[in-house]
Amino acid sequence: MNIITRLSLQFTSIVFGILIFFSVLVYYFSFTSQRSKFRDNLLEKAQNTAILSINIQEIDSTLLKKIHQTTRSLEKEEIAITNESNKLLYSNKTELLSPDKIISHTYNSKIAYFSIGNKDGVSYKHEANNQSYHVFVLAHDRYRAENVHELKTILLWSILISVILSVTAAYFFSKSAIKPISNIITKVKEINSSRLSDRLDEGKRQDEIEQLAITFNRMLSDLEKAFKSQDEFVSNASHELRTPLAIMIAESDYILSRTRNTEEYTNHISGLVEDLRKMNTLINSLLELAHLSGHENIQMTDLRIDELIFNAIQSTKSKYPGRKIMPKIEYSDNENDLIIYGNQGLLDIALKNLFENACKFSSGDVEVKIAMIEEAISVLISDHGVGIPEDQIGNIFNAFNRSTNVKYIGGFGIGLSIVARIMKLHAVEIKVHSTINQGTQFELLFGKQTIKNIEA
Repeated sequence: MNIITRLSLQFTSIVFGILIFFSVLVYYFSFTSQRSKFRDNLLEKAQNTAILSINIQEIDSTLLKKIHQTTRSLEKEEIAITNESNKLLYSNKTELLSPDKIISHTYNSKIAYFSIGNKDGVSYKHEANNQSYHVFVLAHDRYRAENVHELKTILLWSILISVILSVTAAYFFSKSAIKPISNIITKVKEINSSRLSDRLDEGKRQDEIEQLAITFNRMLSDLEKAFKSQDEFVSNASHELRTPLAIMIAESDYILSRTRNTEEYTNHISGLVEDLRKMNTLINSLLELAHLSGHENIQMTDLRIDELIFNAIQSTKSKYPGRKIMPKIEYSDNENDLIIYGNQGLLDIALKNLFENACKFSSGDVEVKIAMIEEAISVLISDHGVGIPEDQIGNIFNAFNRSTNVKYIGGFGIGLSIVARIMKLHAVEIKVHSTINQGTQFELLFGKQTIKNIEA
């Protein structure tokens, strides 16, 4: 059963239940109201009969019957009067009010109502001359029977027509309500691995279906990033690993083509080890790049920027012993001014890449300056190396892109791409200033959105 049919049936069931409930209420209150009016007429008739037959001595049974025959009576009216001993003193047109019925409907209470067949009756206890009399009046309420029958017919037809209308309305309402979901299903069926850039219509972004479309679009964005990261990794790996592997295989085939001396084998193996080290570095860089491409939700904590700088300097010096990396930090009176909000591991990778590049492409000292600039932390890394051509500065953060003036310096062109993605995750602005053969400056600006406000 599809959703449209199920919703239509559920809606119709609810409407049907409500209609039945209100129909029962209408029928009950209408029936009891008319019955109450008819009982009042029965009681009035019983009281008048008691006064005429008991209180007024001049009226005997014969005269009382003439009065009942000549005055307006109730439908199929029956009247009987008994004394305390249940002796019948007077009766008029009694059919159902047999002696046995009279005795069984004699009550101690002053007024009691009862029913015999399709007639309603009243038992009225009248006190006169220190004696008790029971007056019984029984009659058929034709007006109520006709009204109730007519009311039943009206209610039944009303329920039937209302149910038919509710089924029709529920079907079209359900179809209209489900239409956005049907559109989503149609659109989702069109999306595949080659069309992950397609998105669902989010409408006004208010109701639950539109929220579902928003959530699905977010999932598509994550999938697109994951697929793009995978494709990029495969493309980069195949592009960068094919050449060194081909060279290593060719050199190994050449060495094995004939018998060599020990020195030649040693030199070849040493070269292979060096090439494998470079390949290991390349693979690690590619993996880091792929990891950053596929994950934007990272765990962040409070960190001191000066401690991150010192740790990165120590790691860099282990790779470039003897090089001077000189930090200069402008401390303020508030020690929390140097606290940032970020991921320590990722920021450590980014800073080490920047320091290693400064050491790789220069021979002099590397300077690191930390300063507060308008509620932002500025980290300025400067070297006095080969510099970057002005027309190529805009491309340095692209993967595997290397400046033309560093072709003969080792590297893969991945480090700055990793730096850019890490800083993007931390909302850190990067500024680059460079002059050929004079040096390069990388300025990192940890803005207000990165600094975590902490009460001193």
